[in-house]
Amino acid sequence: MIDLSGAINGRAPVIRLSSGYDMPVLGIGTYSLRGKTCVNAVRTALESGYRLIDTATFYGNEREVGEAVRDSGIPRGEIFVTTKLYPSEFGHAERALDEALSRLDIGYADLVLLHHPGRGDAEAYAAIERAIRAGRVRSAGVSCYYIREIDGFLPRVETPPALVQNEIHPYYQDAAPTEHIQSLGIPVQAWYPLGGRGWAHRLLADPTLLEIAAAHGKSSAQIVLRWELQRGILTIPGSSDPAHIRENISVFDFALAEDEMRRIAALERAEKHDWY
Repeated sequence: MIDLSGAINGRAPVIRLSSGYDMPVLGIGTYSLRGKTCVNAVRTALESGYRLIDTATFYGNEREVGEAVRDSGIPRGEIFVTTKLYPSEFGHAERALDEALSRLDIGYADLVLLHHPGRGDAEAYAAIERAIRAGRVRSAGVSCYYIREIDGFLPRVETPPALVQNEIHPYYQDAAPTEHIQSLGIPVQAWYPLGGRGWAHRLLADPTLLEIAAAHGKSSAQIVLRWELQRGILTIPGSSDPAHIRENISVFDFALAEDEMRRIAALERAEKHDWY
């Protein structure tokens, strides 16, 4: 589980990955953010205390993320940057890594994930491991690997993933895969933590979430993020709205009761918003 005791708003606590590096339990996701919108969102996040930024080759914004990190004035070692290789890059993973690191232009990547399962995933993962040994990447992980995928993947790689990133939100709680992956000693991180692009408004208007939010003087988004953290799940909500960015990292001054956790768990609809 995540130790949330003593955490303060604007400064997410960290966990120690199996690679030996610390990773904040809450960061900003940058999917769908482009150009100056992305630069400004990451800049606002860093100014608001975020130290985890999640990007990907597929997002088309690694340059913008790197620009915001470089211009922040924050020492590079204090910022954790994740990027990802898409399955179409698995066949030339070393070149794809070179290109991603060049676009980021921040010296190294803290974590590189395989974005989805695909042909050649173990070979692409081995390329990430070689980059780790070369000091260009610090940790390796995977995304969209559930029970069947992770169990089939582990025997084919030298080092277990330091992190698994999956779709998780109250309408798609991913309980069995999450518990299975956590039982293997691998932390799980939620993407689409607020319900997915185009679906968040419906989730955040859920009467149960609104009632719990009112009881704590918080937003329904903050309730969802706190629920994920109390489940031991890291989370990367995305936003370009400065107020929402600041709000999302202000979830460390309250706790959900067990009854509230159960009420949110009862919202499960098996409503997955991504194709994989």
